[in-house]
Amino acid sequence: MSTHDNPKTFIRETANDRFKEKFADWLWGSIAAAVVLHFLIFALFPDMTAADASFETSSLEAIDLPPEIDIPPPPQPIQRPATPVISASADISEDITIAPTTFEDNPIEDLPPPPPAGGDALSQFQAFSPSMVRPEVRNRAELVRRMQRLYPPFLRDAGIGGTTVLALWIDEEGEVVRSQIGRSSGQQQLDQAALQALEGLSFTPAMNRDRAVPVRLSWAITWQAN
Repeated sequence: MSTHDNPKTFIRETANDRFKEKFADWLWGSIAAAVVLHFLIFALFPDMTAADASFETSSLEAIDLPPEIDIPPPPQPIQRPATPVISASADISEDITIAPTTFEDNPIEDLPPPPPAGGDALSQFQAFSPSMVRPEVRNRAELVRRMQRLYPPFLRDAGIGGTTVLALWIDEEGEVVRSQIGRSSGQQQLDQAALQALEGLSFTPAMNRDRAVPVRLSWAITWQAN
């Protein structure tokens, strides 16, 4: 019999139709499961607390600065001591190295003492008098060179000088028979150097009128660092 002849029509149910019929059940079941799951998560999850993330700042303490100190200026450099100037010429002024022997500079009371008792060889030496011609060093340039060589370096570098007065006994030939310190310069080294400077040097003889005579006199040697 043809289907056109059957008054009742049969419609075949497909899988899609069955899925659509159950869709509402799946939807509400999923929503209910999600609600239950979230409830359990919030109910059973451990409590969480927020940590204190703040920070503290330390306060700065103001201190009093010490008063300013004025720094003194550096000391002035020490001036180098004067050193003697050695002239290339042998003609050196006697005012620099050897004091002249005059009665103004060498009064009678400063003359060398008389020869000691028993010194018959020195008893003939007369005290130098204004009527005599004073003895002079025969080679003054040699005396100047000796003084420059014998000047103690540490005294020369320090600019220390002085005048040594020597008592001399000079015979008729101008030879120094005896010498000694008449008045110290204040420096023993300068006094000894003055005695050494005159060793071996000869003088012109002292003249009394036209005759050479042995005399005793004072001879000043000045040490000066220029």
